Amino acid sequence: QVQLVESGGGLVQAGGSLRLSCAASARTFNTYAWFRQAPGKEREFVARISLSGGSTRYADSVKGRFTISRDNIKNTVYLQMNSLKPEDTAVYYCAASQSVTYSRTPGEYDYWGQGTQVTVSS
Repeated sequence: QVQLVESGGGLVQAGGSLRLSCAASARTFNTYAWFRQAPGKEREFVARISLSGGSTRYADSVKGRFTISRDNIKNTVYLQMNSLKPEDTAVYYCAASQSVTYSRTPGEYDYWGQGTQVTVSS
């Protein structure tokens, strides 16, 4: 069974950086994405990346601060988060699709990780 395992979350001060990783156990997916969910809020799209890594999309709220990348040899996707703000505090989820998708809708992704907590203090 395919598993996505996230790591790299933690507590950081505002203005700091974190790098999240998500390793897939069994295969290379066409599309990876990161979503996040804050307490009491719906899960929201953060970023997505194509198979080659040449096509990326970001939520407006993170554009210019976050960078998504992938290593297909390691079956791993990353999210580099810089200039973190308290409003970035959430559980961050890695998601994967076997299809090419530009979707920002959680339901369009086939596999999910367990989530990793990111807390940004002010």
